[in-house]
Amino acid sequence: MADLPDLWLRGLTQARVGLGRAGTGLPTAALLEFQLAHARARDAVKAVLDVEALAAAVGGVVVNSAAADLATHLQRPDLGRQLGAGTRLERGDWDLAIMIGDGLSATAVAAHAEPVVAALMPLLPGWRIAPPVIARHARVALGDDVAEALGAGLVLVLIGERPGLSAPDSLGAYLTFAPVRGTPDSLRNCVSNIRPPHGLGHSAAAARIAWLLGEARRRKVSGVTLKESSMIPLSLEG
Repeated sequence: MADLPDLWLRGLTQARVGLGRAGTGLPTAALLEFQLAHARARDAVKAVLDVEALAAAVGGVVVNSAAADLATHLQRPDLGRQLGAGTRLERGDWDLAIMIGDGLSATAVAAHAEPVVAALMPLLPGWRIAPPVIARHARVALGDDVAEALGAGLVLVLIGERPGLSAPDSLGAYLTFAPVRGTPDSLRNCVSNIRPPHGLGHSAAAARIAWLLGEARRRKVSGVTLKESSMIPLSLEG
């Protein structure tokens, strides 16, 4: 049986605390909850994103990474960082490219990508934004290839994060200034755990992303030299 401090903590977090015990093991209810969470995480990794429906919803175009299928995507991250052979994107004078990729949780992308884009667009008045690119079997660095192909000065990647046992549907947002293939992760900024009501809300995430994009364009940097100090309050709502 869990003690009172543990029970209090369980009301504040989805983390697996205060589970109690039955002899030397977990109580049946806690064990079943663990097995369910594990199954949800596995399902999120194996889920297939309806890229065509998402492209229609955000007015975007669909591309494939060099990973031909889900198994290859999971086993060869390097292929998920490259555009598939023969991909053609319309090059232009864009301030920003937005790539939405399934990553490791298509569940997260299906739930949160469209509302984040909808909340973000009004916060970037006057920006020249390329039509969003929806990518199958994508890793974060695929956004560098996409931005290079489009000729964009900045790239924003919205992608499903690696599922955890309490968060199978977490969306991450990664932005990079002057992206090119081979850009190290230290030159990216990340807004993580976008998953209302248990994580960052869509509107709050969009506000933080817009601030980071604006500062990256103004200062011509991103990553470890661009500190998030927008003072936008964290919100777990919408």
